[in-house]
Amino acid sequence: MKTPITIIGAGLGGLTLARVLHVHGISATVYEAEASANARGQGGLLDIHEYNGQLALKAAGLFDEFLGLIQAEAEAQCVLDKDANVLLYQPDKGNGGRPEVPRGDLRRILLDSLPAGTVRWGHKTTEVSPLGDGRHVVTFANGSTVTTDLLVGADGAWSRVRPLLSDAKPVYVGTSFIETFLFDSETRHKASAEAVGSGTMMALAPGKGIMAHREADATLHAYVALNKPEYWIASIDFSDPVSTLASVAAEFDGWAPELTTLLTATETDPMLRPIYALPIEQRWKRVPGVTLIGDAAHLMSPFAGEGANLAMYDGAELGRAIAAHPGDVEAALIAYEQDLFPRSASAAAEADRNLKLFFNDNAPQSVVDLFTSYQPVK
Repeated sequence: MKTPITIIGAGLGGLTLARVLHVHGISATVYEAEASANARGQGGLLDIHEYNGQLALKAAGLFDEFLGLIQAEAEAQCVLDKDANVLLYQPDKGNGGRPEVPRGDLRRILLDSLPAGTVRWGHKTTEVSPLGDGRHVVTFANGSTVTTDLLVGADGAWSRVRPLLSDAKPVYVGTSFIETFLFDSETRHKASAEAVGSGTMMALAPGKGIMAHREADATLHAYVALNKPEYWIASIDFSDPVSTLASVAAEFDGWAPELTTLLTATETDPMLRPIYALPIEQRWKRVPGVTLIGDAAHLMSPFAGEGANLAMYDGAELGRAIAAHPGDVEAALIAYEQDLFPRSASAAAEADRNLKLFFNDNAPQSVVDLFTSYQPVK
């Protein structure tokens, strides 16, 4: 089987690329390891920035649909200390600069915008091999293969496509999240709901923090953060939720109960999310017929809020570059990567700086200072 454009990964970046190509009358096929669009949860809220993520949605012709997903007042944020004292509160500005939307709903409007059959579910990539002249063959776990003239790795942190271009591998940054959920919080966890407020709450101290945001139906989605070495993380048995919660809760002894409840009362099993990143200046030499978008290209910590935004923007920019260079894939890839590298390096540097500020010896004051002087990288 031969196809001109093959996209590996049906995340936000890969789907945005497929959609922008479709808008320009160019067909592509997306191969995704998951069995279906609903095979797993898609995470919580995303703040979509006007200078990249929103531009990508406009290029995809989906901006009006996006506006219908915005969660009211969710852009509000507050910084607390471990005693739940409010150090900084910033209300939702209501200007559309960084509105919050559910990741799953955003993915759904992208999927719904594509022709039937564009996404091939249940295709886990196991091997990618060059054939010469910019062509590649992709082998899937189900035994099928596809040969392509243009291969795009939109397959995330542990990309199977990246090794064609770079030897770089993600490195643990020293911080891990433990993800938890509280449901029906206004009735059952009112003190925690008040602490979180209508948007995002960050309770911080040196080396640790409890962060949460309010989702639909009064759900509180929390990320408990710890600066710990990999060997400590490996010592925690996450298959045993009771012992896991006890081990992590011990790190927050003496914190306000409305904050620790976000961990100890979780209504889902705690999920470990160690944070990895690629080198800030990650780039590669031009290899014919292949490129990367999103985390596959520039994995970074979430502390600049740019991951999903950059993935969609990458997809839109690559799609527009391909449309602008009909019949000349290499010209399109050169144009795309020329802008990709500096913008991703800038965002990665911001994410690295912010991560250190969140949990340094001056936290939470360091984050209060950051937010009061914040100028996003554009």
